[in-house]
Amino acid sequence: MARKKTAVDFEQSLGALQTLVERLESGDLSLEESLSAFEQGVALTRECQQALTQAEQKVSQLLEQDGQLTTAPFAEDAQ
Repeated sequence: MARKKTAVDFEQSLGALQTLVERLESGDLSLEESLSAFEQGVALTRECQQALTQAEQKVSQLLEQDGQLTTAPFAEDAQ
């Protein structure tokens, strides 16, 4: 179930990031609103990058077992 949550979180973060970019590109925000939106965008970008990195690590683990599709837990999963 954690996999679905991660995928949903990634999709939600990506959608929110797209909305922020559109708001920033519109030019209708004040300087303070723009800075706040930019700060939120940086945080969302980091979340998305972390989710992509985790997905890449899982794929690597699947492919590195002599062609056998087996998985090994991440250090984070063990916590």
